[in-house]
Amino acid sequence: MILVGQSTLTLENFAEILYKHQEVALNEAALEKVKTNFEFLQQFSSNKLIYGINTGFGPMAQYKVNEENILQLQYNLIRSHSSGSGKLMSAELSKALMVARLNSFMLAYSGVHLDLVELLKELINKNISPCIYEHGGVGASGDLVQLAHLGLVLIGEGEVIFEGEVHPTIDIFNRFNIKPLSIHIREGLAVLNGTSAMTGIGMLNIIQARKLLNWSLMFSSMINEIVEAFDDHYSQELNAVKRHKGQNKIASLMRDILKDSKMIRDRSEHLYNPDNLDQEVFEDKVQEYYSLRCVTQVLGPIFDTIVQAEEVLVNELNSVNDNPVIDHLNHNIFHGGNFHGDYVSLEMDKLKTAITKLSMLSERQLNYLLNSKLNQKLPPFVNLGVLGFNFGMQGMQFTATSTVAENQTLSFPMYVHSIPNNNDNQDIVSMGCNAALMTKRVVDNSFEVLAIQLMTILQAIDYLECQDRLSSLSRSLYDTVREIFPKFIEDQPKYKEAKKIKEFLESTNHINAFAGL
Repeated sequence: MILVGQSTLTLENFAEILYKHQEVALNEAALEKVKTNFEFLQQFSSNKLIYGINTGFGPMAQYKVNEENILQLQYNLIRSHSSGSGKLMSAELSKALMVARLNSFMLAYSGVHLDLVELLKELINKNISPCIYEHGGVGASGDLVQLAHLGLVLIGEGEVIFEGEVHPTIDIFNRFNIKPLSIHIREGLAVLNGTSAMTGIGMLNIIQARKLLNWSLMFSSMINEIVEAFDDHYSQELNAVKRHKGQNKIASLMRDILKDSKMIRDRSEHLYNPDNLDQEVFEDKVQEYYSLRCVTQVLGPIFDTIVQAEEVLVNELNSVNDNPVIDHLNHNIFHGGNFHGDYVSLEMDKLKTAITKLSMLSERQLNYLLNSKLNQKLPPFVNLGVLGFNFGMQGMQFTATSTVAENQTLSFPMYVHSIPNNNDNQDIVSMGCNAALMTKRVVDNSFEVLAIQLMTILQAIDYLECQDRLSSLSRSLYDTVREIFPKFIEDQPKYKEAKKIKEFLESTNHINAFAGL
């Protein structure tokens, strides 16, 4: 089990819960603090005007709510803001959202009853995911609309996704004898006022972005093998004089991948050897194209961007993002804007741009393999059949190119796209959930592009019949993926195999050598 409360929830913890279905447990000491925090709010709020407890919300906060209506006020907030539209988020994304919200509540600054955290834990562990829509939140006052749909499920209304099907919430609650949440003081506002939708989605984006970087590094190394490139562009000596951590990490990993390759060449044995210089025009390239030679300089900043995004998102995951903040330690309630999502929005935009660049590198390397005039080693489109009669990877290239073009358009930043709303109360917003969802789309697209790239690499290896000269890591990947995608000569539809390879790339932990990324 993953223990929530007291200690920092890491990216690895998050991955264990979401991808390996580890259950969560609630730390007893943290639960005691949640209880104390709720009791403090209960006592402190008597005979005081406190936002969202006995006032309206947003620009309606000037209106006092009578004592007999304060609990109904919370239900009104949840129901009125359950106004999402567009596609349903996947069950996985909704679960990520719940994990993020639960972790924030367990910090004990939200004034919520223990019933709320216990119910969230139960839904997470039983894989009951709220039906939450992509469109709605503007990322200030938190992910109001997305979290309202979570609130709707918590009170036993709306719909949930269970075992891949949509059901009325109350039907699933009844099946498992789950009691809907009863509002105690401010559970409605506490659920809605937070960055948990953008944060949960963002955490998953980072996990998948790390996989993409791992695969891009692997494929870049394999292409250098295919073309029998020289080894100096990823050498320690060349990269050490550039003081970027990411570049040097990528170079180090390339050296690990290629250390036992029999295809990579040493420049000093070839172009620095006087016996090989007696010619006017060299058949061997003195230097490779940038998409092969500048891998460390292209993937290095992507590495650094992922590291930075992880630091910021993990900080947000383990932060209190309510308003107001219920501080039982200092015996006060503080009003402010911790629900504002700019930290997440900016990192998602940066991550989205970085992953788009990664997909562009993949597309250029793919084009290099497919264009016989560039590589001068392979037939056009790595066609293993009859030229003119068969087509090889020609059709697949169109898909890769169009998908990268979509990534490029999606890379316009959301962070600078604030639109005032809420009667201008929310006059500058983060659009953080939009940013996280668009980043997810870029990430998903990039797996499609890399799947096509890998198919092409394997076809090229078969044409060259160089399997036995590959590095051990490259050969292992070749053997594994050939079981999913056999060598082909005659033209057949390949979209189903491309989908299988994409799913393999998304889910596998095959490249254990990169666990430190």
